[in-house]
Amino acid sequence: MMYYTYIIRSISYPDKTYIGFSKNLKQRINEHNQGKSKYTAHFKPWKLIFYSAFDTKEKAINFEKYLKSNSGKAFASKRLI
Repeated sequence: MMYYTYIIRSISYPDKTYIGFSKNLKQRINEHNQGKSKYTAHFKPWKLIFYSAFDTKEKAINFEKYLKSNSGKAFASKRLI
């Protein structure tokens, strides 16, 4: 089983991005676009702009936490998106 850390960008509000993790990336993106997440429902539709696969849940969560930190945001904007 693989776990994914991902970044999505709102198509309607291009300055809005969201960072998350999931074990089923395709399903999770669909849920964001169906408005099933209270944090992303207002800014749908979303497009996937980055993802990384990990072999453990812990690695995916740790990378998600890093990307949400100030240094992780700087890294992501400079290197990933």
